[in-house]
Amino acid sequence: MKKLANYLLQGILYIAPLSITAYIIYSVFMFLDGISQKLIIKYFDVQIPGLGILGLFVFLILVGIIGRTIIADPLKLLFKKIIIRIPLLNFVYSALNDLFSAFVGKEKKFNQPVLVKVNLISDLEKLGFITEENLTVLGEQEKVAVYFPHSYNFSGELFIVPKDQIKPINVNSGDLMKFIVSAGLTGWQKG
Repeated sequence: MKKLANYLLQGILYIAPLSITAYIIYSVFMFLDGISQKLIIKYFDVQIPGLGILGLFVFLILVGIIGRTIIADPLKLLFKKIIIRIPLLNFVYSALNDLFSAFVGKEKKFNQPVLVKVNLISDLEKLGFITEENLTVLGEQEKVAVYFPHSYNFSGELFIVPKDQIKPINVNSGDLMKFIVSAGLTGWQKG
């Protein structure tokens, strides 16, 4: 009996957020549809069914804007201020943040997939991504930085590679990353 009660509570916890959200959206829709219908009929003497959908759409966008500017952004800023004050956490956070923004951020860094010869005798090649082409800071004009992700792991290695051992390949960067991380098991997207 105790197990059934536990399952009941878990079921409620799974369903409640979705149900409450659906109820709120339905209520807002009905409210906005009712008001908009009354106003349209009063001023234009025309009935437009479903006008509440437009009102609901605008309402949800406004809630999203308010939620982002008043709640999410200030919390993110507070979190960053706390992290910056703790040296080790700041180092780990900034490294991970840079790595993730390189994958999905505004300045995607893994957008130049390449095939690199790593053994000239056996023609062994490795898949990677050029992350930096200008290595003058290292005193290297004829080399580039190439990141080689590991399979089945969210790690990788950075190599400084001669440009003549790199062959750009014309594939989608995201598909190549999935291909490497899955050890070649995902296959390629058919286009």
